[in-house]
Amino acid sequence: MKIGCVKEIKTFEFRVGVSPDHAKAYTDRGHTVYLEKGAGLGSGFTDAEYIASGVQILDDAESVWKKSDMIIKVKEPLEPEYPYFRAGLIVFTYLHFAASRQLLDAMLSAHVTGVAYETLIEKDGSLPLLKPMSEIAGRLAVQEGAKYLEKTYGGSGVLLSGVPGTQKAKVVILGAGTVGSNACKIAVGMGADVTVLDVNMNHLDTLDNIFDGRIQTLASSDAAIEREVASADLVIGCVLIPGKKAPIVLKRDYLKKMRPGSVIVDVAVDQGGCFETTRMTYHDDPIYIVDGIVHYCVGNMPGAVPRTSTLALNNYTQKYGLQIAEFGIEEACRKNPVLFSAVNTYRGACTCRNVSDDFSIGYIPAVDILR
Repeated sequence: MKIGCVKEIKTFEFRVGVSPDHAKAYTDRGHTVYLEKGAGLGSGFTDAEYIASGVQILDDAESVWKKSDMIIKVKEPLEPEYPYFRAGLIVFTYLHFAASRQLLDAMLSAHVTGVAYETLIEKDGSLPLLKPMSEIAGRLAVQEGAKYLEKTYGGSGVLLSGVPGTQKAKVVILGAGTVGSNACKIAVGMGADVTVLDVNMNHLDTLDNIFDGRIQTLASSDAAIEREVASADLVIGCVLIPGKKAPIVLKRDYLKKMRPGSVIVDVAVDQGGCFETTRMTYHDDPIYIVDGIVHYCVGNMPGAVPRTSTLALNNYTQKYGLQIAEFGIEEACRKNPVLFSAVNTYRGACTCRNVSDDFSIGYIPAVDILR
């Protein structure tokens, strides 16, 4: 198969879909890999490293898109890339359709096969292609939240750990999945007073055991969230339904009860956000203030640490990418039925139920249409 990797064009996005070492795994198996010139530089990978891995360097993105059977990216295609869509092209990346009906319509009308990292569900119910970026985003959420609590940025001037004789900052984490558990790890490590809320009692039980009484776990409800965020210095939203728009768990009315200068970080922004006041921001202008509360809603948080993020993501995506390259999407799905869950669009049809539910459009299960 001819595989392409282009430079990401999302604002301040420095990750790359394939690293040199992972590209070599494709070329070693006889596949052709095309890379847009300089696509890996943001993650610290030179064209020379790719060439040594058997990759062919092309001068521009258009050439890569046109020559490739499958494009491997990190972020969803943006509007300037839509003209490159064509029937039968496979795009393997985070698609996050919940945040962009325009992208969904463009891929459906062009009959592009969209294989989404974020909806691939393994047999054990895990989300392996979401996991590495969720781990990074969860850890970054605390790091960024701590920074924007500084008075310089409009924060309340609170240090997460406090010092002897002062109170620790209170961190409230909404969601105890991969993002939430990683945020919890960093917040506890930084010495904060941490409360985690979730509707899944098994997740709470796991965290309670891991942290051995050093955190407070609470069953999530509207009343519990409203009460806890009122006394929070930092709130981190980590709610996820694979492929579906995130539910709103932090309402605007709650902000009025919070102390001015408190910070809220919405890690679910890629899926539409789980705060009522969320709007996507970027690394060059990451925050805004509503009702005195600092909002950090960057849509590509792991892009701030692109080398770590690229390597971590590639470690998980390569297995599935190689299967698609080796057998084509139809046969790969038949050989590994897990891949059916990742196919969101195919031959002009929406094939992901959660995506179809968000937009009230027709839906054909991928397992039916690809067989």
